Amino acid sequence: MEAVQSSGEAKLPKYDCLLFDLDDTLYPLSTGVQAACRVNIEDYMVEVLKIDKSEVPSMCADLHKSHGTTMAGLKARGYEIDNDDFHSIVHGRLPYENLRPDPVLRSLLLSMPQRKIIFTNSDKVHATKTLSRLGLEDCFEGVICFETLNPPQQIVDNSNSLKAVDPITETTGNEDGLETWFETQNVAEQYVDDDNSLKTTNPCMQSTDNEDDLETGITSHGKADYNDCLETINGDNLTNSKSPILCKPSLEAIEFALKIVNADPKRTIFFDDSVRNIAAGKAAGLHTVIVGRSDRTEGADFALESIHNIKEAIPEIWENEEKSEIEVCPCSAITVETVIVA
Repeated sequence: MEAVQSSGEAKLPKYDCLLFDLDDTLYPLSTGVQAACRVNIEDYMVEVLKIDKSEVPSMCADLHKSHGTTMAGLKARGYEIDNDDFHSIVHGRLPYENLRPDPVLRSLLLSMPQRKIIFTNSDKVHATKTLSRLGLEDCFEGVICFETLNPPQQIVDNSNSLKAVDPITETTGNEDGLETWFETQNVAEQYVDDDNSLKTTNPCMQSTDNEDDLETGITSHGKADYNDCLETINGDNLTNSKSPILCKPSLEAIEFALKIVNADPKRTIFFDDSVRNIAAGKAAGLHTVIVGRSDRTEGADFALESIHNIKEAIPEIWENEEKSEIEVCPCSAITVETVIVA
């Protein structure tokens, strides 16, 4: 690929956004974290939902297959689940000590000129803990997580007035800054669901300087742009999935994430360890990379046995930056977007 067009104008980079799954993508399956997660989900089903222990393993597998996550499947079957309680049990008991800082991956990520965003089905507390344990907390522009994909829609305030929830609240002093989803609430509030029934929503985890509770965010391209984006999303009914939970591998979830970050799928690479997520990403028009295996699966453009092999497999990520360094004519230099750290 040429660095400049015949007119002498700088050519846009082939990729300008990189979406990374978190678990089993940025760290290997061998850590045992996800195996422990499965055990914790089964424990929750037995301890909290009182499902017969003998039925849980097969039920868990069926729900994951049919709904993308076990939680989504349980809610679809009518089980009452407190989101925070579920995540505190499923992720709160994980062996995070098995995760170690990864300076090699950190160096690779910081050398990439593109926007880099985490796209995970897990909750923000788990995402923050995991990135912190890996030493990657400042390598990404923001995180799209469970709370991002599943915001409350409307609430009833103390005066019994119905109000819409604005999921975007600025929380940094940096005017270029980070927009965070779902400003922390200290008390539970109520909302009206699609059946006009009054229900209670649970507060998000309080944002603090503690690594357990660091706020996640998406870089702002201007508050007005984000508000316009949300209006478009709501107008398209993208959040009204057939499942009570919006999550990968739903095409809706992927399209929603792309709209949130204002990314062009044709210039975005999606990294994930799930075959189904990769197939859905390809259906959404993304460039796709299956991680954790050497063979390309359905919909995968690239395959990486390890995320550490990324530079050998996809050198195009660095192509424009490298060519800009050897350009002689100043007018043809490629401008690389500055990485904004969360």
